[in-house]
Amino acid sequence: MKDYKNFTVWQKSHQLTLDVYKVLKDFPKDEIFGLISQMKRSSSSIPTNIAEGCGRNTDKDFARFLIIAFGSANELEYQFILSKDLKFIDLETSEKLLFQIEEIKKMLNSLISKLNK
Repeated sequence: MKDYKNFTVWQKSHQLTLDVYKVLKDFPKDEIFGLISQMKRSSSSIPTNIAEGCGRNTDKDFARFLIIAFGSANELEYQFILSKDLKFIDLETSEKLLFQIEEIKKMLNSLISKLNK
């Protein structure tokens, strides 16, 4: 079994989730059951799926969970674009978080490719 905590992509996605939760504290309270809830779910889904995939027996299964994590990263990316356009976050914060998401997506893509060889 693989230890998910040893994967840099898990470490970075865990940190991203912590950063997302911190940023969401400043969102409008009327978004608590809307965008805030969705962003918490999609951000935590990335490291969660990496962890779950590590518990699977085959590289093929692990890769499938990484693909799900990649989808969650795409979802979160759009939610930050929307948040910026709605002026819930400033440009600097948005760019920082979008950079983190892009980095995680590249790492996931690389790991998926490696597992599928």
